[in-house]
Amino acid sequence: MMPVLLSYPMVWVLLLASAVAVAVFLERLLHYHRAQINSTEFLSGVRNVVRRDNIVEAISICEATPGPVARLVKTAILNRDRGREMVREAVEDAGLIEVPRLEEKLSLLATIAQIAPLLGLLGTVFGFIRVFSELQKAGLTANATQLAGGIWEALVSTAVGLAVAIPCYAAYNYLVSRVNAIVLDMEKAATEIVGILTESGNPKSS
Repeated sequence: MMPVLLSYPMVWVLLLASAVAVAVFLERLLHYHRAQINSTEFLSGVRNVVRRDNIVEAISICEATPGPVARLVKTAILNRDRGREMVREAVEDAGLIEVPRLEEKLSLLATIAQIAPLLGLLGTVFGFIRVFSELQKAGLTANATQLAGGIWEALVSTAVGLAVAIPCYAAYNYLVSRVNAIVLDMEKAATEIVGILTESGNPKSS
């Protein structure tokens, strides 16, 4: 079976695409694992430090904590003296930078999921062309066994294409759900840090 699979150039293309998809999925999975923190616990620590008016320590906590939530909070703290609305705008601008970083490479995974079945179908078409060409050469000596064997070999490309596309699509949706969860944490943190700074009396009224 494996020699038959590898005899089709399109199968090699699909195997390469699947390897790229696995690499992207693992890289993004590790990235999101590092990026997603316990925002409630983190903000609680920042609040306690800010209440003591220890801004340097608050910034140090943000710098020592990985992920976009910590970077948003750091941005808010650095802009604390510019007024509530300016702090909010600064945090929103920082969020606009962080979201594309989270979504990076997801489009590649989505593209592989979308084109893998088409590549498999293209491989099958090429396979049928080869099969019927061989049958034409065989002429009257061609038999049903040759036709059946050629057809199932041609369909291998479609099967491989679907086998690549289905897990890629599932992986893409899973990663998108992780991004959405992190973005939700960012939005909650942005709202809370503005409240914390207001509560501490740092931002000036706009």
